[in-house]
Amino acid sequence: MLRAPVMSILYIDADACPVKAEALKVAERHRIAVKIVCNGGLRPSAHPLVETVIVPEGPDAADDWIAERIGPKDLCVTGDIPLAARCLERGARALRHNGEVFNTANIGTQLAMRDLMADLRAANPLEMGGGGGSAFSRADRSRFLDALERELRALLRS
Repeated sequence: MLRAPVMSILYIDADACPVKAEALKVAERHRIAVKIVCNGGLRPSAHPLVETVIVPEGPDAADDWIAERIGPKDLCVTGDIPLAARCLERGARALRHNGEVFNTANIGTQLAMRDLMADLRAANPLEMGGGGGSAFSRADRSRFLDALERELRALLRS
């Protein structure tokens, strides 16, 4: 019996994702299905490769939805380090919005640093200053596009 080839899926953790449009263009070029997962507030895409998934409100609902479905032939675009770790555990690939690739060599350090920073903020919230990182730049967008192209090509070769 012939089995259908396993197709890759690009999952986008869409809440606060600054590169949705760029990811869609790259996915379209490779004819890869895209699942945009969010808590709402996004207009569904009419593109035939795109499915917009709106999950219930609540902490980590989008992350849970993605982590329960992602597999070894898939890629997740996310800025959420714990979600990236869950994707890697399932054999998938994960990519940050600025083009940084999450992998088994760096995810432990990133989780530890995230936890350390959360502990520091909790211990002395007045000393840590206002939130947020640096602004998302044109260079970040370019690095993301290059990394997404590399990751998708690697998935399609495997």
